[in-house]
Parts: sequence; C-alpha cells; structure tokens
Amino acid sequence: MKIGFVVFNGITFLDLIGFYDVIYRLNLFEQTKGTTWDFCGLSEEITDELGLTIKVNKIRPELSAYDLIFVPGGMGTRKLRFDEEFIGWLRQAADVRYIVSVCTGSLLIGAAGFLTGKKATTHPSAYKLLEPYCQEVMNARIVKDGNLITAGGVSTSIDLALYLVELFVNKEAVETVKKQIDYPYEIQGIVEV
Repeated sequence: MKIGFVVFNGITFLDLIGFYDVIYRLNLFEQTKGTTWDFCGLSEEITDELGLTIKVNKIRPELSAYDLIFVPGGMGTRKLRFDEEFIGWLRQAADVRYIVSVCTGSLLIGAAGFLTGKKATTHPSAYKLLEPYCQEVMNARIVKDGNLITAGGVSTSIDLALYLVELFVNKEAVETVKKQIDYPYEIQGIVEV
C-alpha cells in the first residue's frame, strides 16, 4: 500500500502526527508489510498554525498514484478550500482507493467534490462549514461512506488510524498497536454507511 499524506500551510500537526504514528505500524503485519508513504504538498516546506515548519518530500506528486490519501485539518483549511490550485491538485485523487480525512481536512476533500452525495464528519465546531459539501453531516467520530472515511476533531486521528489498522489487518493488530502506544481507549462513534 502506498499512502500520500497531504500537507499544507495552516495544518494542525497533531491531526497528521497522531494518524502517522499509528499508521506507519502497518509494516509490522504480514498483510500490510511494505506499506510506504510520502508527505505531499505544493511547496518544499509547510508551516503549521503555530509556526512549526517541516520539509515536504514530494512536491506536487500525481495523487492518483497512491492507494490512500490522508488529508489532515487545521485553520488553514478555511481559506485553502477556495484555492483552485490546491483543490485542482487534490482532485487528482478522485480514483484513489481510499480518501481519508480527519478534522477539517473534510472541508478540503469536500471542496474537491469527493463528498457529493456522501455522509461525512469533521471537527464538531465545523459541522456548518461542511454542510454544503456533503449529503449529511454526521455527529460521529468516524464515518465510512464507500471509499471515503472522515473523522472528527484532532484527537480522533489516533482512533481513525486504529480503525484503518483493523480494516486492513484485524482486531488483534489494533490491540498490538494500542499496547505499543499505551493507548487504553476504545474507539467510539463509528458510522459505516
């Protein structure tokens, strides 16, 4: 499996890192050994909403080449959803097997047209912003509607990644990862359409 982490200025890094810290562990399991990933963006560096900067290792890659794209949220999504260059690039992922977002990353996949006719979720404070992009905003932590998987606010990034570990491997793998990261919580609020 090849994963593209979509990054941008104004990102909330915990959205990205919470997911990444769990999902990279797919390589521990036979079913998903060989999983690779790239940090994809439109510039060589991106800066979060608090001023932390990271390097991007793939500039403007063809997103259709990935099996899964992951779009985190952050305050930058409010403006970026109207940025035609970024949204046009994101639309390359239309045929990707799994399109996944956490927090207000759903605003970006919504602006790209991926949520049309779908049920989705986002950070609870952004439900109204998500409404124009989808059929129904669900008051849930994780919503899977076909190949689109959206998740709620920042801390949900860990639950989302654990949900995908179960989807791609099994429940036992989830328990293994939870022990590794000392995560005592059970995933709640999942809606599968």
